[in-house]
Amino acid sequence: MVETFSELSISQQINLLGIARSTYYYKPILESDLNLELMKVIDQLYLKDPCCGRRRITKELRRLGYDVNEKRIARLMKIMGIEAIYPKPKKAFWGSQHRKFSYLLRNVKISSQNHVWGADITYIPMGKGYIYLVAVLDLFSRYVLSWKLSNNLESDFCLQALNGALAFGKPRIFNTDQGVQFTSHKFINILEKEDISISMSGKGRCWDNIFVERFWRTLKYEEVYIKSYEDFFDAQQNIEQYIDRYNSKRLHSSLDYLTPQEVYHAA
Repeated sequence: MVETFSELSISQQINLLGIARSTYYYKPILESDLNLELMKVIDQLYLKDPCCGRRRITKELRRLGYDVNEKRIARLMKIMGIEAIYPKPKKAFWGSQHRKFSYLLRNVKISSQNHVWGADITYIPMGKGYIYLVAVLDLFSRYVLSWKLSNNLESDFCLQALNGALAFGKPRIFNTDQGVQFTSHKFINILEKEDISISMSGKGRCWDNIFVERFWRTLKYEEVYIKSYEDFFDAQQNIEQYIDRYNSKRLHSSLDYLTPQEVYHAA
């Protein structure tokens, strides 16, 4: 919002916006090339086996020739927003800031379009950084209803993706994990206002949202890993082209070799 060529000085504009001068001039410290390379390899290892934690991933990286320690790998995994799947202690009470809901899809046969939607976030590597991708899928047809990219894990891009998906209609059940983006008041309020039943996967149970996880695997092996995006806009353009192709041209054996778009719009 601050314009370099303006009748107002930079200081005056900053004062009007109510932000500190240091905020305007702050430049974030980027990850080193080695860390970015490590994050890409970690992403590949985790996609193959989500049960891998920092210890096993560290061992795998050392076998690949990287001189790393667990502390470094734990920090990078935290940045990426991933953690190993393992049984965690159950808590009787959650904080008031974020609400949790039961998993509603156990033994449920998804029988039609807009029966169940699912959403999730994944890490996308770039040549000089990384970004995050959220997608909303119709689980019956595998149709990608909406998606958004972001350079941070704030909840705004998830809200935009949700509102974009609701332009198609609304599901009976909406399933996500227990991430803070999906348990925020704003996200929950939109679903409740639309009278949509909310389902949340168990803590550390990625297989409860298996259809979205399969989409991540397909996207990364057919698009992300074979390219090196230069920047945010390059990633957005290429991912948009891939999702358009995935929806309208890629045949799925599980859909009797129809496309997700054909199955979703069949009704």
